Amino acid sequence: MSVIYTKKPNSCGFFENYLLTLQLIKTISRLMNMKLNLLIYIFPLFFICVGRMSVQADEKQSSPCIVNFVNFIRGIEPRSEEFTNEYLFQTTANQLSQLNEYGFHGTFLIQYDALVMPAYQKLLKQAMTEGHEVGAWWEITEPHVKDAGMKWRGRFPWDWHANVGFATGYTPEQRERLVDTYMEKFRSIFGTYPASVGSWFIDAHTLDYLYERYHIVASCNCKDQYGTDGYTLWGGYWNQAYYPSRLNAYMPAQTIQGQIPVPIFRMLGSDPVLQYDHGLDRHFQGVITLEPVYKEAGGGNRDWVEWFLPAMAKSESLAFNYIQAGQENSFGWNDMKDGLSMQMPIIRDLADKGRFRVETLAESGRWFKKHFPLTPATAVTVEDDFRASGMSAVWYNSRYYRTGLLWKDNSFVIRDIHLFDESIASDYLLKAGTENYCEYITPPLIDGFIWSTPEEHAGLRLTQILDDGKTREIPVTSHACTKKGKDCLAVTCQTPYGPFRMLMKEDVLTITYKPAIKWALEFTAAKDARLPFTSIDNQVIKATHKGYDYAFQLNRGSFSAVSTDCSNWRILPQKNRVVFNFGRK
Repeated sequence: MSVIYTKKPNSCGFFENYLLTLQLIKTISRLMNMKLNLLIYIFPLFFICVGRMSVQADEKQSSPCIVNFVNFIRGIEPRSEEFTNEYLFQTTANQLSQLNEYGFHGTFLIQYDALVMPAYQKLLKQAMTEGHEVGAWWEITEPHVKDAGMKWRGRFPWDWHANVGFATGYTPEQRERLVDTYMEKFRSIFGTYPASVGSWFIDAHTLDYLYERYHIVASCNCKDQYGTDGYTLWGGYWNQAYYPSRLNAYMPAQTIQGQIPVPIFRMLGSDPVLQYDHGLDRHFQGVITLEPVYKEAGGGNRDWVEWFLPAMAKSESLAFNYIQAGQENSFGWNDMKDGLSMQMPIIRDLADKGRFRVETLAESGRWFKKHFPLTPATAVTVEDDFRASGMSAVWYNSRYYRTGLLWKDNSFVIRDIHLFDESIASDYLLKAGTENYCEYITPPLIDGFIWSTPEEHAGLRLTQILDDGKTREIPVTSHACTKKGKDCLAVTCQTPYGPFRMLMKEDVLTITYKPAIKWALEFTAAKDARLPFTSIDNQVIKATHKGYDYAFQLNRGSFSAVSTDCSNWRILPQKNRVVFNFGRK
């Protein structure tokens, strides 16, 4: 299968500028009594070269690939006797030294138990004078809780269980006390409040309080993952960054009134092709990310890194693309040093070539807020997986929905569609979570992980309707992705019956296909999948997820149930077109 990715340069005003500049040259040449013919012959070549360079530079500046080095710091590691306080400290010191060696400014997010240690205070004060950022890592520890005047409930001084080690395990009033305690301690050491606060997951009450009282400018949370370490963050804004709902920090908001104006950047540099399906055999995911400790597939594997970083740099990303590099110190320097040492010169080279913009998390947050009053539409498009096996993926995100597309061999599937709704409150907004795990999930229409098995992959597929009413999948031989505006991505797939086109915009998804056959988009799932659908009628499919009733609506086309339990259904086109409506009414 062949894949083509194209960009559509903005050439508006090119010839107008050319003519004006040519007229200026004529005027100058007359004044200087120069021969005009030579200038007229040479100048267009010069202008075209400079013009093309300018267009490319403008495109890269308006749609950059941003890299943040985020290294977060824990003061203790109870899971291993080898990871002493001194070993954790030396890991952070080595990370800082390596960033300085390559001329990068990074962000160090420090947990409270490390914040109160003099060694870290001295190291990070020096780092700040060198241009690095120091912010807060929002996992809760015993010294933090005690200094806030509360009783510690953990098994260890740092306990990773969600009801103890994260803000979701505390009441809203307790969360504010934890914030105040941390912020005053931080200011007493560094003379200012932190501008960035990160965590694997952070609740809306804490984030809003951090913004309103302490004016933070950026946050970050974990990549999408299902069941990893007991934490499920699933169906969110897949990469880049978003403004969260005031009711749910994992949910992108649709309105200025409904959003916390702090962008949350998605961490870890997730593999856009392979990460999603990783763990189908056990229904919790492994990790394929830029983290340097993962050596089979991920940031410790040179082949993977040399594929991932250039692929993200050239991805058709719309507003911008984003990569988080770095590692928490509790993995230890011995496990991360080889991966980091391999990554650093590659990132340096791409940055020197203008393909990456390396900056601190706070700098990215300020840039985001300056350019985007609302969450922008973004995309990640990659041509092939790192093994060059012919698998290709696209992710599209907006403030209304996300969708994931996958090509493998000659097969194409819409493997993911999740809805974003700022009115859905998280389970932890007003009360403390009592379980040792955490779960944030957005409402699904298509979920190719949760509803799949290794043998049966859920998804929406392009099919031909046969004379007997059955269907067969239509092969896709190649595809191309093209930017069609600031929020619009066009995907064109070639089939034996002509091109199949998808146009993904902020609030609608339009599919156009004009073959000389009868066709449909057909949904199937694994036999025992627990699906949310409650009813299907002509243009609306209704569902319930975690007590929340929702619906997906078609502006054009119709739903048709194949099975009585809604486990198999089709979308039939209207005059060769299907239009999904994801906008609020």
